Amino acid sequence: MSGLALYDTRTRQKRRFEPLEPGHARVYTCGPTVYSAQHIGNLRSYVFADLLRRALLAEGLRVTQVINLTDVGHLTDDADAGEDKMELAARKSGRRAEEIAAEYTAQWLRDRRRLNCQDPEVLCKATDHIPQQIEMIQELERRGYTYRIADGLYFDVSKFPRYAELAQLDLAGQASTGRVGDVEGKRHAADFALWKFAAPGVQRQQEWDSPWGRGFPGWHIECSAMSVHYLGRRFDIHTGGIDHLTVHHSNEIAQSECALEVHPWVQFWMHGDWLIIEGEKMSKSQGNVALLDDLVGRGFLPLSFRFFLLQAHYRKQQVFTPEAIAAADRGYRRLLQQTLALKDASGPVDAGRLAAPRERFRAAVRDDLNAPRALALAGEVARDEALAPAERRALLEEFDRWLGLDLLTAEVSREPAESDPRIDALLAERQAARQRRDFAGADRIRDQLAAEGIVIEDTPEGPKWRRK
Repeated sequence: MSGLALYDTRTRQKRRFEPLEPGHARVYTCGPTVYSAQHIGNLRSYVFADLLRRALLAEGLRVTQVINLTDVGHLTDDADAGEDKMELAARKSGRRAEEIAAEYTAQWLRDRRRLNCQDPEVLCKATDHIPQQIEMIQELERRGYTYRIADGLYFDVSKFPRYAELAQLDLAGQASTGRVGDVEGKRHAADFALWKFAAPGVQRQQEWDSPWGRGFPGWHIECSAMSVHYLGRRFDIHTGGIDHLTVHHSNEIAQSECALEVHPWVQFWMHGDWLIIEGEKMSKSQGNVALLDDLVGRGFLPLSFRFFLLQAHYRKQQVFTPEAIAAADRGYRRLLQQTLALKDASGPVDAGRLAAPRERFRAAVRDDLNAPRALALAGEVARDEALAPAERRALLEEFDRWLGLDLLTAEVSREPAESDPRIDALLAERQAARQRRDFAGADRIRDQLAAEGIVIEDTPEGPKWRRK
């Protein structure tokens, strides 16, 4: 029996996890919309899902994890208004939508792997599963859950009494406040598109024939169709960001439980909270994003960002600042100095002496993936001279199978980056002056910093600074 206890958003309870199929955990993770680069706020969701995956493996379970790639159907407005994000990116760039999707999928996969996120068993694209989406929409239509208006086929939430359950929504309030805006002809503000019709006279790159006419699927149907296709009519865990709770995941439940006549469709719903910067969630719409490449360009190790994320529980908001990531980089490097010194430790290992710290670590992981507590325990073991070096090495090797920090194998060649918000701001101001060809202004900033003992190096990745 699994000792893992997970928090389920639907029931608002932490409870013991037991897979529907003995010995086999089936997990669906909402993946990226690949119209632009995935920022570090996006990546937090995937590090959380990776910790879940590793915890399930630690329980001796076989894991099948499915992650989708949204390369069609995600509109710029949750009201099913606006433009498809992929089409919009293609039109602005003059490129093919599939080229854009391939580029940003590669970036996302590269960053996941740099953060030691394990690859899923299935990585599936929405555009490769149009028939499965059409089939599920047809089933909903046969059961009487749909209606047609000028711009598409919609799901009628009034016919699904449990619609508000997951997010504890006030549907009556939504009708008056317009939670998801207005589309002419919708019966209720929360009704959502299953299939959108191609607009007359509008040239789209991505559209398909369907029983309702030429068009493209709504965003939500892809996750239902693909999860069922790969994981079955019911499965164990569905993960995603907290921003998916009120619309995307509520819609997934409605269409899936109605099409399949099951309840609950998913045993556990797990949501990671936002990464906060300057008081706002990090998001492309806010324009306050940072990429993993930005951190690496400043001299931080990629796994320093994973270390940073492990310092907060996945269900808590986490504040990102230059000072916080610099502190995490220093902390990770210090931990590596301690653990790498044990890399070649040998000698007898007393299993009895390992039992207590091993159990404390296992209890942290089993307590809804309590990463801050587990990380602190790893640091304690690395410093615990009451344990023989070989004993510390054995424990850290075991702990790192969950932490994913390369504690005994990392290669650290660069010095930790310094961070100073004032200097960083001046450097950004100098860069902006150079871009507008105000070279005199840029030189004044350079001279000001030089007088303070700051050396600026202009590199292909952008300017960097260091103290003399």
